[in-house]
Amino acid sequence: MAKKKVDLGSNELIIVGTAHISKKSRDEVRETIEDFGPDIIGVELDKGRYENIVDKDAWKNKDIYKVIKEGKSHMFLASVMLSNFQKRLGEELGTTPGAEMIEAINLAGEEKEIALLDRDINITFNRAWKNMSLKEKLKILYSIMFSFLEDGEKVDEEMIEKIKEEDMLTSMLEELAEEIPNVKGTLIDERDAYIAGRIKETLNGKEGKRMVAVVGAGHMSGIVSNLERHVDIRELESVPKKRSYLKYAMWGIPLLFISLLVWGFYAHGSEVTLTMLKRWFLINGTLSAIGALFALCHPISALVAFVVAPFTSLNPTVAAGWFAGLSEAYVRRPKVKDFEDLSNIRSTFDLWRNKITRTLLVVAFANLGSTIGTLVAFPYLASLI
Repeated sequence: MAKKKVDLGSNELIIVGTAHISKKSRDEVRETIEDFGPDIIGVELDKGRYENIVDKDAWKNKDIYKVIKEGKSHMFLASVMLSNFQKRLGEELGTTPGAEMIEAINLAGEEKEIALLDRDINITFNRAWKNMSLKEKLKILYSIMFSFLEDGEKVDEEMIEKIKEEDMLTSMLEELAEEIPNVKGTLIDERDAYIAGRIKETLNGKEGKRMVAVVGAGHMSGIVSNLERHVDIRELESVPKKRSYLKYAMWGIPLLFISLLVWGFYAHGSEVTLTMLKRWFLINGTLSAIGALFALCHPISALVAFVVAPFTSLNPTVAAGWFAGLSEAYVRRPKVKDFEDLSNIRSTFDLWRNKITRTLLVVAFANLGSTIGTLVAFPYLASLI
């Protein structure tokens, strides 16, 4: 574990760098707090992760309908997988993931102020997603689906020793940094700056206060360097609007569809136009339903995907998977046990066995099927003219 004392005017700060699954880190956090006697204890958590730590039933209160409606299925699924990967590493080391954060929170009690230093994880994911190219997004999805959840995969000793020395997330991201530089910039560099900004904001106007900040070891040097410069926290909390050519292309789909129908009617009459409409519904709806069935959905959910896909493909503001997923969540209502079992997902097959993650897979694969259906249908419709 690394530790650094920093003087901030009349305030004193000790930054404690930890490994999030190290028993030794937990012990050293306790010793530092007891020896230094801080007024404020800062932890590398946002509000959501803090509530998950102090409220063990937080998963049970998750509104799966809201997750789907807000289009956060992929982020929720990614959070579940990353959390379980960390838990598995913790089991290899015989400790609880985030034990040093729990220790810091417990030592704060009611007498010391707790400062949440990290940026909201949803903002971080959104900023990362917005800044990534399509190629980088595919690499991230591949890593999540096949690297983190390979059946029977064991954590080797080299990985464990590396993680003992630094923050797990930082360790993984540094390995991906060369291929996915925008991920590193958002998840490491920006967070270093944000945490430094939050430390200064917390101490602002509080003369003579002592603070211990518990952060991942990989963030330490970045935080220290950012303490010496101005950090605009509000800018780092915003999600930049990036011009999306894909979005423009999506709005082009209904225009192209109408153009083909008009052309078909003008060139060959109503019979060909009706044939084009039938083929559009059949191709788009069938492939979306097949995608939903690949996620082992209920037959009603597959039927919903079949019916709505031809319409949602012509409206970029909605998606077939949303309707299929909401149907799946309604027909096969998740139970408390399903939320509790989110922390026990270990393999790709577990994603299909759990009602919550299976519902999210229904959303993803129904959307994928509808997209493929659109790409297949247009050349076929054009061939009829």
